[in-house]
Amino acid sequence: MASSLPYVPSNKNVDTLFAKIASAKVPSKFNHNFLQQTIGLKGSNDRAYIPLLRTLGFLDSSGTPTDTYRQLKNTVAAKAAIATGMRTAYAAVFAADEAAQSLSPEKLKGLVAQVAGTDEGMTARIVSTFNSLAKLADFSAAPAAGADDEAQDEEKAEDHDREEKPKGKGLRPEFHYNLQIHLPGNGTEEVYLGIFNALRKVFQ
Repeated sequence: MASSLPYVPSNKNVDTLFAKIASAKVPSKFNHNFLQQTIGLKGSNDRAYIPLLRTLGFLDSSGTPTDTYRQLKNTVAAKAAIATGMRTAYAAVFAADEAAQSLSPEKLKGLVAQVAGTDEGMTARIVSTFNSLAKLADFSAAPAAGADDEAQDEEKAEDHDREEKPKGKGLRPEFHYNLQIHLPGNGTEEVYLGIFNALRKVFQ
């Protein structure tokens, strides 16, 4: 099944977009007004950067910046954050080749066309967007696709093992109570029955 891959009509301002995000205050909403007035991208093609940021995981569905968006303001973490976002947005591409960012232009075009089932023009736009983002990313610092899931699975398995192991070597503490009843030697049967009936009521 063909996969839908993100792209923007023009990639000439991708560098500017992330540079301005790094220097500007984190907005309550990343909307068209913020894109135009604060980021300074006012072209009609620039509007496509908002859904792109959403697909990369930097904005939620309402346009609110995510915790990952804040990493873009950290010059050390930003490149890894972009790489991680690309692994999410282009998951189908990285599933086909984990080192897709290192492919030659022709091989990348072929891979994108194969995964997305797009025509030559659309393939070119997707590849251009992919490459513009890849130039800003550091894939050596970003987890490979599925790495987080594997780490979580391993952690869950370790927690399960710890739960299954008994605390202490074969120690299973149990408590037993021994009750001693001293019956009067000169008691009648009626007295004995009364004592045992009273005990039965206590432990019911």
